[in-house]
Amino acid sequence: MNMENQTIKVGGARRAEKNAKIFIISASIAIPVVVAILNLMPKIQAGSGELRNWLNELPRFNALLNGTTALLLLSAFAAIRSKNIKLHKRLMTSALVLSILFLLSYVTFHATTESTPFPIGAPHRETYITILITHIFLSAIVVPLVLISYTRALAEKFDKHKKIARITLPIWLYVAITGVIVYLMVSPYYPF
Repeated sequence: MNMENQTIKVGGARRAEKNAKIFIISASIAIPVVVAILNLMPKIQAGSGELRNWLNELPRFNALLNGTTALLLLSAFAAIRSKNIKLHKRLMTSALVLSILFLLSYVTFHATTESTPFPIGAPHRETYITILITHIFLSAIVVPLVLISYTRALAEKFDKHKKIARITLPIWLYVAITGVIVYLMVSPYYPF
């Protein structure tokens, strides 16, 4: 390979890395901001009937997505421990796709439906609030961690990927599992 081709290749890699950083920073800021705005803005009226019934099923669907994501993460961890890189990559990509689908579903539900409060005086309210607060906080933190981990793996920077993945996995797993727990705890209080 001549020097000119090497220079083009290095320049392209640097550009791709810069674009990935811009995307990661943008997504890491935009997602929590959009979620915060959703909780403050008036809800879009979805009416009644089939559309309303479909929207009312989204929390259950979100819990299913979170639970499946947790299983995929555990399976991906087992796959990489047994050095099955191909399976690990497929499982992690699937977990990322499900997390994106969750985000779209979550935004759709919260744009059209008021949040259901956990009643004051209800049993386990303090536990619920603690889990919910840690879930929300860590869900904002996990976004850049997941994106950095994933882009480092795609760029085949496996030493850097491994370092951040050790931090990312337990946080992502916690967020996925507590998403299911939050749903199970608050679902008896849904008005629908």
